[in-house]
Amino acid sequence: MMIRFAIVPLLLALNFSTCKKHESVSQNSQPSSTSSPTPAAPVAAASPKITKPVVDQTAQVIIFCYHRLVDKIRYPGTEITPAAFEAQMKELKDRGITVISMQDLLAWKRGEKNIPPRCAVVSFDDGWKSQYEVAWPIMKKYGYPFTMFIYTEGVRGGSLGGGEAITWEQLADMRDNGVDIEAHSATHQDLREGHNIMLIASGGKRTKTKLTGPQYEQWMQNEVVGSKQLLEQRLGIKVNCFAVPFGNYNEHVKEIARNTGYEAMFTVYGQPITFTSPLDSIGRYAIEANKPKVFEDALKMIGTSTGGAAAVAEVGAKDLATQPADGATVRTALPLIKANLSGIGQIEPGSVQMRVSGLGVVPASYDPKTGTVSYQVTQKLREKSCSVFVSVKSAGKKVEAHWTFGIEEGATGGTTSPAPTAKK
Repeated sequence: MMIRFAIVPLLLALNFSTCKKHESVSQNSQPSSTSSPTPAAPVAAASPKITKPVVDQTAQVIIFCYHRLVDKIRYPGTEITPAAFEAQMKELKDRGITVISMQDLLAWKRGEKNIPPRCAVVSFDDGWKSQYEVAWPIMKKYGYPFTMFIYTEGVRGGSLGGGEAITWEQLADMRDNGVDIEAHSATHQDLREGHNIMLIASGGKRTKTKLTGPQYEQWMQNEVVGSKQLLEQRLGIKVNCFAVPFGNYNEHVKEIARNTGYEAMFTVYGQPITFTSPLDSIGRYAIEANKPKVFEDALKMIGTSTGGAAAVAEVGAKDLATQPADGATVRTALPLIKANLSGIGQIEPGSVQMRVSGLGVVPASYDPKTGTVSYQVTQKLREKSCSVFVSVKSAGKKVEAHWTFGIEEGATGGTTSPAPTAKK
C-alpha cells in the first residue's frame, strides 16, 4: 500500500513534465497539415463605432465685443449704456439669432458639434466691474453664455486695476456659474515689436520706451504666456483663446500665441465667421457708443434668412499674395492694396468686390488677364490697422478672403499708441 502511494506522486510529476514539454514544442513548431485542429481563439468583441456629428458647414457666426456699460457716456470709444446693451440682446432673440458660447463655436470649427444656421457670440474685453454688476444680470435674464477677455494687470490690485476694475473674487464667481474666461494680455498694449510701450516698475514708476530683440521677446513672454498662466493658476481654468489688444498683430505675434497653446486668436475687425475662417485672426464687431451702426451692420452681414446663409468658400490671404501682406505694417496712410485672384478659378465678370475698413466698398480695378484686383487708397486711413475684404463668385459659389495690415504711427497723424491706463 505504501509503495502504491509513493508511485502516484511520481506518475503525476511525470505527466505534468510531459504536458509542459508538449506545450513548449507546440509553441515553437509550425502545425502540420495532418495536425488535429486547435480550438479557435476567442473573437474580440467589436469596438463601438464612433461617429462624428454632421455639422452644418454653411452656418455663420457673428461675434460681438463690448467693454464698459455706464449710464453716462464719457468715453464713447469703449462705452455703451446698459439700456442700449439690453436692447441689442433682445434684438438678437427677436431676430432668431442663437447666442452660443465661444467653446461651442470652437467645437463647431473642429467639426465636433453642430450649431444653428445663424449664431452670435458675445464677449467682453478688459475686465470692468460693470461687466459683473450690470452686463451679467442682463445676460442671465436672456440665458445667454458669454466670454470675458481679461488683461491681468487690469484686475483689481494689479498695476492697472483701479476702482472700476473687476476683482479676482468676481471672476471666480462668474467662473463658477459657467462664464468663459480667456486672456487679453498682461498690460493691454501693442504687441508688435518696435512700438511704444509703457513699462511699469514694481514701485509704480512708468517708463515709455521701445523694446527690440531679446528685451522685446522677454516682455512678450509675460504679455502672452504669463497672462495665460496667471489666469489658469488664479482661477483653476484652461485658457485657449487670446484677444489681441487693439486688434494689432503680425505673424510673430500669431506664432507666439500658437506656441503658447492658444487655439484661437481674436481681433476687432468684424466679419461673419464661417466654417473655414482661420482661427488665428477671428474678427469681432466692437460695439461702441460713437458707432451706433456697427450692431445693425453685423446683423445684416449674417443675412436675413432663417434657413441659414448661402455657402461661402474662404481662401487664405497667403494664397492671394496680398499687398500689403497680412499682419504687415506700412509707412503710408495711402497704400496700394492688391491681391492675386488667379488661383481661385474662373471668376464671374463683375462679381469682384473689395471692402476696406473705414471706407466701405471701394472702386477697385480687376484685370482678368492677370487675375489681379487692386485699389489705390485716396482717402487717408486714420486707424492704426486696416482690414480688407475681397469677394468674388466662382462656379456659382461666393468666395471670400480677408486680411489685416497695420499703419505705422505718424502715418495716420497720431504720435503714439494709447498708453494703458488704470481703471479709475
